[in-house]
Amino acid sequence: MKNLMWLLQFLLKAAIFFTLFAFALNNQHDAVVHFFFGTTWRAPLVLVLLTVFVMGVAVGVIGMVPRWLKHRRLAQLASTPGPEAQASSPTSVDPTHGT
Repeated sequence: MKNLMWLLQFLLKAAIFFTLFAFALNNQHDAVVHFFFGTTWRAPLVLVLLTVFVMGVAVGVIGMVPRWLKHRRLAQLASTPGPEAQASSPTSVDPTHGT
């Protein structure tokens, strides 16, 4: 079963790779990107699309960094016991949670 799953994953990755490769081969025409002040960039369409994709991923990662740092800080605070938890005995029962 494990080998079958590995084979299916490999075939899926190969299919995605060859599909993107064929897309790249079919879109080698020059594309012109017009920036401000008359600046232009001439490059193959695939390179333009790849650049825009990478820039979008970078913006997404930068946008999520504050939330990642907040969750990391909260996880560290939750994993370190406070002074009241160290003072109580491990056999004591919390009255708010019953037995």
